[in-house]
Amino acid sequence: MAFALGSPTASQRVSEHDDAPPWTPPELRLVCLDIDDTLIDFSAASRRSLEALIGRTDMWPMWERITDEHVARVVTGELEYPDMHARRTQAFLAELGISVGMADVAGFEKKRKEMLRRSWRLFDDVLPCLEWLTAAGVRLAAVTNASGAHQREKLAMLGLARFFDYVAIAGEVGVAKPDPVMFQTVCFKLDCEPAQAVHVGDKLTTDAVGARDAGLGGVWLDRTGTGTDVPSDVHVLCTLADLPELLVSEFARVGVPVPR
Repeated sequence: MAFALGSPTASQRVSEHDDAPPWTPPELRLVCLDIDDTLIDFSAASRRSLEALIGRTDMWPMWERITDEHVARVVTGELEYPDMHARRTQAFLAELGISVGMADVAGFEKKRKEMLRRSWRLFDDVLPCLEWLTAAGVRLAAVTNASGAHQREKLAMLGLARFFDYVAIAGEVGVAKPDPVMFQTVCFKLDCEPAQAVHVGDKLTTDAVGARDAGLGGVWLDRTGTGTDVPSDVHVLCTLADLPELLVSEFARVGVPVPR
């Protein structure tokens, strides 16, 4: 979805037989944001916690691969989310040649999550961006494929819960990004047309392309500047500090003035 196909100030040609009003760019009413690695530097915290537990610094790619495999099983309904972390960790330890029962896995996970909780950090560009969006009168939704209790705890601990009008959890909605139903459900809950909404996330396909296919504006937050080719109707940012400028340039109006 291209946010705007023309300038809001440009003249529009209308056929003398066409009574429809001229097309203008939509107004922005809703911004949806992914949580992990978009707002919260989750991967860095998770990596530090894992390395501290196993005493190695070379196993992160394997951990990510096994995690992605198990998350995919949750999305397809093959695995329940409450069981995912333990099964993932058991599979990871098995790859290291460590065969353990579920009691030992539970102990490992408990220590990992305690360390992880102490390591959560916001990216520096998050609070200024959320404050700008709030001041502009834009509604905000957090949209995540991770577990509800886990994500709500992070939002609360890091002072982000106050910004969001709605938190969409894949396990609660019954579908996960990039399924269009996930994005469209958020729009329905906040009484917003998809064309009046944008979703921002760190995963190109899951977040940006998924949102675009659901009728929202898709924005890929490529914090590392990978330079990956993207579809022409997906926007790319390297920092949330650039999001306000993008929104102002692409929509006829952003939000509504906040009453003083």
